[in-house]
Amino acid sequence: MDLVRHVECFVAVAEESHFGRAAARLGMAQPPLSQRIQRLEKELGVRLFDRSSRQVAVTEAGALLLADARDMLARAEALRATARRIRHGETGLLRAALPPDLAGETVAALLADFGHRHPGLVLEVHELTTAQQLARFAAHELDVGVIHHPCDVTGLEVGEILRSELGVLLPGGAEAAARDEVPLSLLDGYDLILFPRSCAPASYDDLLTMCARNGYTPAAVRHGQGAGFVRGLILSAWAARATEGSGGAGAVAFAPRDAVAAAAPPAEPGPAPDRSGASGASGVVWRPLAGAPLALRHSAAWPRGRADAAVRAFGEAAARALRATAGATADEPGRRTHLRPASEFWL
Repeated sequence: MDLVRHVECFVAVAEESHFGRAAARLGMAQPPLSQRIQRLEKELGVRLFDRSSRQVAVTEAGALLLADARDMLARAEALRATARRIRHGETGLLRAALPPDLAGETVAALLADFGHRHPGLVLEVHELTTAQQLARFAAHELDVGVIHHPCDVTGLEVGEILRSELGVLLPGGAEAAARDEVPLSLLDGYDLILFPRSCAPASYDDLLTMCARNGYTPAAVRHGQGAGFVRGLILSAWAARATEGSGGAGAVAFAPRDAVAAAAPPAEPGPAPDRSGASGASGVVWRPLAGAPLALRHSAAWPRGRADAAVRAFGEAAARALRATAGATADEPGRRTHLRPASEFWL
């Protein structure tokens, strides 16, 4: 027995005081309506209506049950409404992850956009590297994330892969800093500060291989992630070169243009700072790489078969934020990636 449907018939007859009008309201014929009322009375073990007169009257038992019946219908409708919101990605908990190197501006834009469009969803955001996200996906502890490519996406579905071109962060006093664009080969001899390989092994290997293919072999590879920490390493290496007379070229790092502001020191009182991409001759500057050989590649990812509305909405918000704040564009189709480090490196 469909109890909700039968109770709906009971409430309609009680409110209309007429089987014919109740049947019309419910969009059904009168005989099936009468049969449902009889089945409900049998199920409940009480008589709901007095049919002794031409006017249908609710019995005392029916009157006592009517409030509960209306409450049951309201709860059933609330259940359906909640299910619809879940189905449309408008409510529930979504466990999401973002990589540590994602710019603050991009994170803010993504979360603001998603929160505005889906206010009923509770978003639980974690800062996780690509490798950590893949482990969480495998353990069924993550619903959606933004990952680096290339990586092993077995068991996952991915959204559109977007490309953010990388430039170079280098000392303002370096010879290459005077150029509008820096060829990778001009960096030969510099140490390279790169995110730890454990964060995204395939992306790490791909970047080093592309460096080697374009004439840059780092004197050493050092690891760092935070913008302030990386800037500090670049400045300290340059200072050590100048004071110790070591002859080393210093250190550089790769970053998208949106990392320029993060690399700059805190603003001091006085004139408005220069936003050209430099933090002074003795500081750190950002320059584009000639020919744009390097890029970060991101996309949303989620477990295969889990592409519900909430997951899709997060992926779309991530793509909008990357395009708007990081200048990301669609990835080059068919681009060859290097999943193992170049032979020039022993890692």
